Parts: sequence; C-alpha cells; structure tokens
Amino acid sequence: MSHPSLGLPPSDTDPASAAAAARIVANRQRLGARALRAAMDADPTMEQRHDETGLRNLLRDAELLADRVALCVATNEPDRAREYGEWTAALYRRRRVPMDDMVGLCEGLRTALTSVLAPGEIAPAGAALDEAIKVYRWHRRLAGDARKRNALLQLIYKGG
Repeated sequence: MSHPSLGLPPSDTDPASAAAAARIVANRQRLGARALRAAMDADPTMEQRHDETGLRNLLRDAELLADRVALCVATNEPDRAREYGEWTAALYRRRRVPMDDMVGLCEGLRTALTSVLAPGEIAPAGAALDEAIKVYRWHRRLAGDARKRNALLQLIYKGG
C-alpha cells in the first residue's frame, strides 16, 4: 500500500475489480439500507438504543463503509478497511455507539453485498470486512464501550 505523505503513486486497480467496486459504489445507498436492516434484525435492541438521528447516522455510516469496501475491492488491499475502522472507532465511542453494533453493521453489509457482487468477487470484500471487524472487536474491549455489562461482574467489581 502506498502512503500519501511519502508522495508514492496510488495503488493500481484491476479492471475486473474496478467494475465490482463501481457496482458497490453505484448501489451504496441500497447496500447501506440492507446492512442496517440486517443488523437490526440480528439485534432487535438496536432500535431501542438509538433514536431516529442515531439510526440515520448508522445508515450514513453503512454507506461510507460500503465506499471503503469498494476501494478495498478495487485495489485488492483489505488494510484500507482496517485503517477506516481505526479512524472511526473514536467517533463511534464519542457518539456512544457500541462496537457490537458496528460489527453487526459490517456483517449486515457482508450479507447485502451478495446481491451486488458475483460469487468470485465476494472474497476481497469479505477480507476487507474481516479487517474492519477485527478493529471494532479490539476497540470493544477498551473501557468506555457503550455495551451492556454483565450484572454479576459489575457487582463483584463495585462491591455490594
């Protein structure tokens, strides 16, 4: 992967991969909506945790994640999704979005991508999403994540 501050040229794209990436970008709104719906179906409490504005933000974030996955597919570099996860994890923590919701959004996007990509094109997108999921799971373990805590462990740590 080239680094922009070093003045290196951008990564080359494969024409077949570029076509798949173009399909992802062209359908990103539909993919984002399907990804959010899949995440809410997998975790029904998501609708209670987020208000209307929070759900709209998650929908926009799913579209941005689809754009990043398209870039990963075009250049065949899944590390770009990992970088995106690192950049956005602090924002989600500030907005009090649990990292589990972001993992669910990534899994929903993986499901939604099957409607746009051919079976042979899904592997690079899946690798990119796996990289983003690894980052979000790592940030999940840090203190301050907005997930529901185990009541018994909270009682032990705080004392009773």
